[in-house]
Amino acid sequence: MNPQITNLVVILGMMQVSKKIPFEDPTWLNGIRAMYILSNVIIISLYLYVSKTIKSKNDHTTLKYVEPAQPMSGEEPKLVTTTVSEYDNTQLKAAFKSVLMGVGMMGVMHIYFKYTNPLLIQSIIPVKGAIESKLVQIHVFGKPATGDLKRPWKAAGMMGGMGGGEIKTDKKSIEEAEKTGRGGVKEE
Repeated sequence: MNPQITNLVVILGMMQVSKKIPFEDPTWLNGIRAMYILSNVIIISLYLYVSKTIKSKNDHTTLKYVEPAQPMSGEEPKLVTTTVSEYDNTQLKAAFKSVLMGVGMMGVMHIYFKYTNPLLIQSIIPVKGAIESKLVQIHVFGKPATGDLKRPWKAAGMMGGMGGGEIKTDKKSIEEAEKTGRGGVKEE
């Protein structure tokens, strides 16, 4: 099933559940806080395990793709030459940043604005997202990097397509970018 649809179902379900929870009771509130902290510990542990498996595989297979230019920047699309290991590490760093941003935003909402209901929802959705992530699918569950899991990955989510276009991996686009001299130098 589509992850966005299941996220919507989970959110709507948890909103109904959160109406029944007495957040004024410190025991319940501390339990929900503990659940939120535990969920983030699970996510970080999962990503640390992925990092360890990326380092142990140390896949130096060359990966070439044409990265689209940012919209309205006036730049040309750029050729990127990297390895599978470096690409996965880049994606993993982005996933870690996403987790830290979520924790920061939740901290502000809960500590500063005193919102408690999002704690419940944010205890489930990020864990679900981490388990469904392509890095975890490949490195933890051992799925082959073919089809939807083939690198480079398309940007996920509704805003993913807003980044200026699609990553191109076809031979013609790569050769064109090499001829025009738009990147191609392996990033160290």
